Amino acid sequence: MRGWNVEDKANRGADALSAIKEKHFRDMRSKGFNFARLLVFWDDLEPRPGQYSRDYLRKIERVLDWAERYDVRVLIDAHQDVFGPAFGHRGIPEWATRTDGLPFEPHPDDWFAEYFEPAVQRAFTHLYEDEDLRRAQARMWRVLAERFDDHPAVLGYDLINEPMGELTLGEDLPSAARRIEREHLTPMYNRLADAVRSADRDSWIFVEPTPIVGEGVPTGLGRIEDKKVVYAPHFYNTGMEAGADYDPSAGWIEAYEKAVTQYPEKYKVPVVVGEWGPLNNSLPNMNRFYRDAMASLSRYSSGSAGYVWCYGGGYCAVDESGTFRTNKELTAEPYAEAVAGTVESSAYDAGTGVYRLTYEAAARPGRRLTEISLPSKDSKDWQVSAEGKAAVIRHEPGRAWVLAAPGARVTVTVERR
Repeated sequence: MRGWNVEDKANRGADALSAIKEKHFRDMRSKGFNFARLLVFWDDLEPRPGQYSRDYLRKIERVLDWAERYDVRVLIDAHQDVFGPAFGHRGIPEWATRTDGLPFEPHPDDWFAEYFEPAVQRAFTHLYEDEDLRRAQARMWRVLAERFDDHPAVLGYDLINEPMGELTLGEDLPSAARRIEREHLTPMYNRLADAVRSADRDSWIFVEPTPIVGEGVPTGLGRIEDKKVVYAPHFYNTGMEAGADYDPSAGWIEAYEKAVTQYPEKYKVPVVVGEWGPLNNSLPNMNRFYRDAMASLSRYSSGSAGYVWCYGGGYCAVDESGTFRTNKELTAEPYAEAVAGTVESSAYDAGTGVYRLTYEAAARPGRRLTEISLPSKDSKDWQVSAEGKAAVIRHEPGRAWVLAAPGARVTVTVERR
């Protein structure tokens, strides 16, 4: 899965999701992307306890229909930033926000610091521990799963974005993160997975650690008792989020990769990075960052979603004309969307513009087509060849298909013309 987040944080109520257009999916697909992480908000879905917005569900469905039209798979993300509207953001409704009267001080120049305000931390504790809020959160997910379980665009459900929690006196942040993940997030994810499964037996369940994983801290998250779980960490660096340039010598990507692979290795689950990408993408070392990041992601993940597909500045992937902003074109590279066999190696060299996939074709009869995504509207931009008992049987703008004999060892090479 290769793609981007799609969002509308600004509009609510009757205007909710209005910033997302059909062209988002058309343009993503034309550049080779097949995956979108769609942000939805509990405060819009359930503005009053037990009253779910049919209009909001229809708006979500319209977005999913556009995704289906362009063959883009969607992860529905229950998004929160700094808990929700009670603190000037989006996510968990005000009626589900309990602070015990603790203080909250806005940080307009550093919104992430608001997560450490006492009122916000206590609100997370109540969400995790209060039985009525647990039930409400589970019902919310049951409503979404019942509505969209059979929509062909839906890949899965991201149960909560960037969860945080309450630190205890004298506790350092890494220790707090591991405790919150172990004691609060693990049972919460199991509850919510059960709620989803009461309506949808097939889609994937995506679970996130706290954002502290971005500092190279292994998660304390435990086993989620479901057969289709995806570990979905985010890939952000604190310094770069504050405007610093990438420092290749600091070893941040290496530390992150070492930390983030421990959980999937232990529990035998795939990894899809749900968000990544710096705010200032044009600093001197950012070309190196994107190359290093793409190479790292290809080593351990089943995919990723950059932040964010929009038309403008800041985090936006493209400008108002739909042209990639500086260095973000490096996220568009050839890759295998589907392999009819067992992958031995898969790598793209951005310097030479060459992608190679080696796999052993499935031995038994069945679906035998391997599908390669090509980031271009013109099939003439790429030359695709296959070695072994295999052949490129179809090549069109954006994609190519390879047919192999059962059991053959195949190497597919894609070269920029």
